[in-house]
Amino acid sequence: MTRIKFCGFTRSDDVRAAVALGADALGFVFYPPSPRAVTPDQAAMLMASVPAFVTRVGLFVDAPPETIATIAKQTRLNLIQFHGSEAPADCEAIGLPYIRAIRMRPGVDVLAEMEAYPSASGFLLDAYQPGVPGGTGAQFDWGRIPKTTVPVILAGGLTPENAKDAIDAVAPWALDVSGGIESEPGRKDPDKMARFIQACRG
Repeated sequence: MTRIKFCGFTRSDDVRAAVALGADALGFVFYPPSPRAVTPDQAAMLMASVPAFVTRVGLFVDAPPETIATIAKQTRLNLIQFHGSEAPADCEAIGLPYIRAIRMRPGVDVLAEMEAYPSASGFLLDAYQPGVPGGTGAQFDWGRIPKTTVPVILAGGLTPENAKDAIDAVAPWALDVSGGIESEPGRKDPDKMARFIQACRG
């Protein structure tokens, strides 16, 4: 079964709706330039209603390891998502499981990137846009994804309309969606969330 991660929560109502619908993981963005960014205090409040067996994921972009560790403790994160140029040692320094984002820029050697982070729990493949670390809402060519036994998390331009196509084409470990289930950045649409999960599991 393909897991589902909804990312970019800023409102408690949206968190509760996603949990009720059956999302496997919820993402919280700790990257201030993002329109979906939350402060540690806001995130702690939002995550207080996340029950057991729903994974709390913190997204960071080139943040100092000590900052990540402090936020992880305050908000009780289960998993770290690295979207910057963090070295393997930086990712491992937090002491929590992590996933590594790979932006599918032209010519990127995905397998080499994966081999450079042997301790990663999975790799999130996202569309590439210069100067933007993620959340572009753009889709890349899924045919560029190499065959691998490593858990692949597919992101980039996913919607309720193409989620099943993505699963059929890629057979990923998980789908990660943000803009495709929103009415505006940071505000989730309950109907889109429900239709996305239905498309994946129906």
